[in-house]
Amino acid sequence: MREQHDEETTLTPTTSQAQRAELHKTIWRIANDLRGSVDGWDFKSYVLGILFYRYISENLAAYIDAGEREAGNPDFDYRRLPDREAEFGRKETVAEKGFYIAPSDLFANVRERAPRDANLNETLARVFGNIQASAMGADSEDDIKGLFDDLDVNSSKLGPTVAKRNEKLVKLLDAIGDLPLGGFQDNSIDLFGDAYEYLMQMYASQAGKSGGEYYTPQEVSELLARITVVGKTSVNKVYDPACGSGSLLLKFAKVLGKDNVRQGFYGQEINLTTYNLARINMFLHDVNYEKFNLAHGDTLLDPAHWDDEPFEAIVSNPPYSIKWDGDANPLLINDPRFAPAGVLAPKSKADLAFTMHMLSWLAVDGTAAIVEFPGVLYRGGAEAKIRKYLIDNNYVDTVIQLPPDLFFGTTIATCIIVLKKSRADNAVQFIDASAQFIRVGNKNRLDEPHRDVILQAFTDRTDVDHFTKLVPNDEIAANGYNIAVSSYVEQEDTRETVDITALNAEIARIVTRQAELRTQIDAIVADLEGAK
Repeated sequence: MREQHDEETTLTPTTSQAQRAELHKTIWRIANDLRGSVDGWDFKSYVLGILFYRYISENLAAYIDAGEREAGNPDFDYRRLPDREAEFGRKETVAEKGFYIAPSDLFANVRERAPRDANLNETLARVFGNIQASAMGADSEDDIKGLFDDLDVNSSKLGPTVAKRNEKLVKLLDAIGDLPLGGFQDNSIDLFGDAYEYLMQMYASQAGKSGGEYYTPQEVSELLARITVVGKTSVNKVYDPACGSGSLLLKFAKVLGKDNVRQGFYGQEINLTTYNLARINMFLHDVNYEKFNLAHGDTLLDPAHWDDEPFEAIVSNPPYSIKWDGDANPLLINDPRFAPAGVLAPKSKADLAFTMHMLSWLAVDGTAAIVEFPGVLYRGGAEAKIRKYLIDNNYVDTVIQLPPDLFFGTTIATCIIVLKKSRADNAVQFIDASAQFIRVGNKNRLDEPHRDVILQAFTDRTDVDHFTKLVPNDEIAANGYNIAVSSYVEQEDTRETVDITALNAEIARIVTRQAELRTQIDAIVADLEGAK
């Protein structure tokens, strides 16, 4: 019955915006209904984790079914195969997909048995353990290990007793299983990724600051990705040193097509839960384990990709003004990433440490687009010295002032700094895009026309009154290496122009008319008094 229901409600890749919006509403309603009294931010691991479990089960089964049917077995159905008969393909499957799931452990089969499984929590724990163990010793081990760690099926958050927890788990399996996300034979994989992105955006929105730290709105992600690939149809590899849930990296799959990111997606994330979300996000967007390399750790102190740099495209929305070791760590001033500037970013503000790291790992023909806290554009001290290094060496290509209130958890108007190592001029382009937004709900948003306006200005690199200005580096140096957009792009005066001469004439006319009226009124009053 369930399979028939799913087939009838399948949405294709050409799903209309109305259908997609309806699907989004359904997903969010289910997520909220299921969590009950559990905080949404805590419950996200269950919804996203079960969605991932369904995805990899269907992905694997579709892959094996397709292979067998091409080999001349048209009725082959991996889901119905006894586990012992499936074992022969384990090694090859792990080599290709990165993991293995026995037929009995597939999402659809576990879901089918779930209402009758008094030990469902133990079953799921065993299944998740088996999936992770299947990659041990394989090239994919680091990509699979720990993916289900945040999905604690024995947590009291699900219920006070095992029976209550299992009841919630059955509902979770049914709700996620009923989502009309299509089948792999329909090439509708994008719906899984779309559903995941939507859920993460909603959870980030609900969570406020904590959500904003790991999720960059899709519109901003797309703008950053498009900036770094202007004039290109492919890049060697892309990188984000503070990758959060991976949404920025995955925009390249949309902008260029994932096959046009030739050597894959690279990133690092310090928060373990968010790092797991990023890896899940890669799988759900059908990026094979061989095409991504995400690491867990502190990028500034322990960068994971020394052997993989340089990168042709770098995008990032690093945490704003966080603390780091700075000059308290004597090794950092000799680090090849930071040493060229001759000074370290302040201990209380790591923003420009991330910037220097990205510049160091940027390819000679590459572009980096970085979301920055506005203070880095004009603050003094060590930050001014780092800006001096960046300007004097002609690394700053463009500074874009963004509208306020774009990001979850903050209303601050951030900016984008674009870095390049190979440039045709010795000037910085300043773009004031602070008015390029629409208001949607309680946030501002960069819709497509506004993104296009910004990209066109970035590409044209010509002066437009009150919008863009190309400023020579020596002029910026004379201004104390201040690179705030407002210092160079004059705001348009929208106040109404007043003609003082005409205004004075009008006032004189009114005064004269007032005197005439007063004389007439006095005469009328006198006549009335005389009549008495």
